[in-house]
Amino acid sequence: MAAMNVGRTCIRQLMKEIRSIPSRGCIQPIRIPSRPFTGTIPRASPQPNQPNLNQASTHQHSQSNNNNRYQNASRQANAEGIETVVYYSASVIVVFVGLAYAAVPLYKLICTQTGLDGTPLTSAGHKFEPESMVPVANARPIRVTFDSSTSDAMRWNFKPIVKSITIVPGETALTFFTAKNPTNEDIVGISTYSVVPPKAAQYFNKIQCFCFEEQKLAAGEEVDMPVFFYIDPEFVNDPWMKDVSSITLSYTFFKSKMQ
Repeated sequence: MAAMNVGRTCIRQLMKEIRSIPSRGCIQPIRIPSRPFTGTIPRASPQPNQPNLNQASTHQHSQSNNNNRYQNASRQANAEGIETVVYYSASVIVVFVGLAYAAVPLYKLICTQTGLDGTPLTSAGHKFEPESMVPVANARPIRVTFDSSTSDAMRWNFKPIVKSITIVPGETALTFFTAKNPTNEDIVGISTYSVVPPKAAQYFNKIQCFCFEEQKLAAGEEVDMPVFFYIDPEFVNDPWMKDVSSITLSYTFFKSKMQ
């Protein structure tokens, strides 16, 4: 019993001591004295796969230079290509213009040497040999008919004075064509000719004519143009000519492009 009383007394004394403690929080704050930060913050090192900005800028500048060089080279190649095309185009134009001016003389030369397209031969071997301009005795006569025409652009009146004449091989003949300019302006014309049938052209020789030469007629002017010709005596010895009894000499006048 006495022990229990002693225990109660100790408990009461302990409770008094607890009540005598000031009422504050059970956990006291711990203050850490402040001082300036003198450390350094480490920088993150670049990742292996992340390019450096300077290197990227240099690479971009190099790529831009390459693009500029490529564009300049492309422009230069295009300019050279255009220059080449212009050069060849100009050359082609010059050639065709030259051929246009030379067409009539070339046509005359080829046709008179080969009898092409029914063109009479006018080579030196046929043209001025006196022995070839002697009428063949007892040769059958050949009727030569004259024909005339003009192109759509030519406004001349052009016609033969006589429609036809009859000769024998070796006999010379002279005829005329009349040309008139009915307009009120000067016109320059040029003519071509042919012979029908074409196979007889090699024997039809012209000593003088107005073909392939420019003829200028003033406004209202009218002229007579001579044609002096003969049929080669060898005509009678060619078996291919046995069925030829008439020959047509045709002239066509064109307006000259040189005007």
